[in-house]
Amino acid sequence: MSTGTVRLHRVFAAPPERVYRAFLDPDAMAKWLPPHGFTGRVLEMDAKVGGLYRMQFTNLGNGQVHAFGGRYLELVPNERIVNTDVFDDPNLPGQMTTTITLKAVSVGTELTAVQEGIPAMIPVEGCYLGWQQSLQLLALLVEAQIPEE
Repeated sequence: MSTGTVRLHRVFAAPPERVYRAFLDPDAMAKWLPPHGFTGRVLEMDAKVGGLYRMQFTNLGNGQVHAFGGRYLELVPNERIVNTDVFDDPNLPGQMTTTITLKAVSVGTELTAVQEGIPAMIPVEGCYLGWQQSLQLLALLVEAQIPEE
């Protein structure tokens, strides 16, 4: 049974284009999406409406792998991403829907994330903590000021 929902809000000192790109670039996602203690690998990504993606997180401590994937339902460049998520693990049933909304603001980008349908086996507060950690890593990636050569 899918029951949980998390809502997050964050402002990044980076333009919406860079934040949007970080959600759809496989190498970027592998760098920022896995929460602390996990590594990530994008197994498949077809970043278009109707396209599929698959990813896995590996717990560095015990080597346990959690694979998941879904479909892109909506992609509005630099503004909105809606996708589904389904875990491979039958103990984590149901389909989640994640909606990312980006808005240009005076200091960069305002992000709102809503993830609905979190499996009952996952504590909502654990999911919320994981998202907070991931968004910290996203900030490190997108806010970096790297001089152009």
